[in-house]
Amino acid sequence: MSGIRTAGDLVLRMQLAKSMKIDAAKQYVADKLGVKPIDLSDSDLMAEIRAKYGFGRSFDLNKSPKGIEAKFNIARKIGIKINSVELFMARAGLNKEGA
Repeated sequence: MSGIRTAGDLVLRMQLAKSMKIDAAKQYVADKLGVKPIDLSDSDLMAEIRAKYGFGRSFDLNKSPKGIEAKFNIARKIGIKINSVELFMARAGLNKEGA
């Protein structure tokens, strides 16, 4: 499993945010995305999923969300707090209902 081409970045976020072991993190992400854990390493399938949920893609620079927009989408779909998203919301005066 690699980074932004598949789901490696999402699995890593779960390992760091929730202190999950890799198998548990893969299962959690797969459940949230509605796929099997083995599908997380399928770059073609994950390209479709990343586009569908707006997670950003490294090779589609003009069409996919970037930066904080992609992080907002990841935080919302996967159900985790991302520090940069929380900081952005605080500085912009947004609360969770307004985001």
